[in-house]
Amino acid sequence: MQDFPWFKRYPAGIPQEITLNEYSSLVDLFEDSCKKYAHHVAFENMGVKMTFAQVDQYSRDFAAYLQEELKLQKGERIAIQMPNLLQFPVAFFGALRAGLIVVNTNPLYTPREMEHQFKDAGVKAIVIVANFANSLEQILAHTSIKHIIVTELGDMLGSFKGALVNFVVKRVKKMVPAYSLPTALSFNAVLKKGASLSYTKPVVTNDDIAVLQYTGGTTGISKGAQLTHGNIVSHNTMVKHWFKPFLEEKVAGGDVIITAIPMYHIFALTVNGVLMFSTGVKSVLITNPRDIKGFVKELKKHRFTIFTGVNTLYNGLLNNPDFKNLDFSIFKGAIGGGMAVQDAVATRWREVTGKPLIEGYGLSETSPVLCCNPLDGNHKQGTIGLPMPSTEVAVFDDDGKQMAQGEIGEICARGPQVMKGYWEKDNAGVFFPGNWFRTGDIGLMDADGFFKIVDRKKDMIKVSGFNVYPNEIENVMAGHPGVLEVAAIGVPDDKSGEVIKAFVVKKDQDLTEDQLKDFCYKNMTNYKVPKHIVFRSELPKTNVGKILRRALKEEESKS
Repeated sequence: MQDFPWFKRYPAGIPQEITLNEYSSLVDLFEDSCKKYAHHVAFENMGVKMTFAQVDQYSRDFAAYLQEELKLQKGERIAIQMPNLLQFPVAFFGALRAGLIVVNTNPLYTPREMEHQFKDAGVKAIVIVANFANSLEQILAHTSIKHIIVTELGDMLGSFKGALVNFVVKRVKKMVPAYSLPTALSFNAVLKKGASLSYTKPVVTNDDIAVLQYTGGTTGISKGAQLTHGNIVSHNTMVKHWFKPFLEEKVAGGDVIITAIPMYHIFALTVNGVLMFSTGVKSVLITNPRDIKGFVKELKKHRFTIFTGVNTLYNGLLNNPDFKNLDFSIFKGAIGGGMAVQDAVATRWREVTGKPLIEGYGLSETSPVLCCNPLDGNHKQGTIGLPMPSTEVAVFDDDGKQMAQGEIGEICARGPQVMKGYWEKDNAGVFFPGNWFRTGDIGLMDADGFFKIVDRKKDMIKVSGFNVYPNEIENVMAGHPGVLEVAAIGVPDDKSGEVIKAFVVKKDQDLTEDQLKDFCYKNMTNYKVPKHIVFRSELPKTNVGKILRRALKEEESKS
């Protein structure tokens, strides 16, 4: 590895190079964790706890059913389509223990999006929440899916509470559209039958694919990143070292992490799901984080130590009047990923909680973490931090030439957590020579060796020949006390080629366009100030909470 300047500022006690063969597969990592922490609580959801020993037993039963009843073979693909429920880790670890490849699927996908993903991955089986089974019914005939396992939200909450939750969801709130899937199996019936079947541990190595993690599709048709057992095991070892400042200082009852990001998202899957599982941390699964009021009510029940989320989630919590009254006495800090953490949000978070909101960076293709700010108090707000151990990050121009420190270009990376390529796709142009993965993000390495994201390459706006980056515009505008959320895009203009159009959700209903423009002129050079400002009641987002600029661009192209 090259001696890049960031090594001069590497956190004390964290090695720059690490041993990456800690386990021979994710299955071994899982089994070892279950033995270490058998009687500790691994997951909690809707007030119901599940120990490591229970996850071990349930996932074994699930794996046995997949092997013995469904006759699924090593390497075949199984989709998991559900929000954060106790069923998720059971299905995920169970599928891996059966030697299958997991295809994580957003429950809110439209039938068209589901069909594309299932056909592309060649999915043979699926575990799906009943709420979304109607969408599956519409496209099932066009896929290769042979086995369907349906679960309801309350299936693992116990007989009484589970039945009550399922009744309310289906009959009172009417959240389960009618569907007809005659061959579908019940999740609980699968577990019950699996308990009586024999389980055979497959021969799985770090070279085998563990997960097909489809990109969010925010920049086009989604593609499946092939993440091997080795990718995720190596990633786990790296991030475990990085999290030492958070995890070494034990608290009474152990660490508790709030898992609000859906576990079908790579960040929650490998950090909240795998990392915290491998270190004995209890993960509180939040099924519907969009219900901020209900979310805060749930947070009151827990003395949590760690929090992961995205900028919009943190912003939503900070704007709930009850959030500031939560118990932060043993809270250690929060990690932001998935999108840029805005300065205004990070500053308010520290003011309210007394602890930092630290930004990290990664992609589905990199398992995901490439960089993160140090968790020892030496973080640098406004940057994505330093590369993980055994990871190289650098900036390149369009011709694949590495650029000097401080120069802006495409951020590229190489390391053992980087995918082997996209599933059954032409991977030409995905990597620069030397196995440097091209992230598509524009950024730089600053004078201290910290990396900073400027924006997505495809989102850059050209105003009269000047490069303007939406992240900067949004970060400045979010600093106005009357702004709740903001998104900026480029729109065609006869004189300057493109101009900036900002979409704003108000926090202060009296905020005017002129007031906001005056604020922008005071904080940005003229060509960066939005020519158009539109006030909206809400902005389009992914289920994870990332604002979809693409959707706004599509609206503009049709108008």
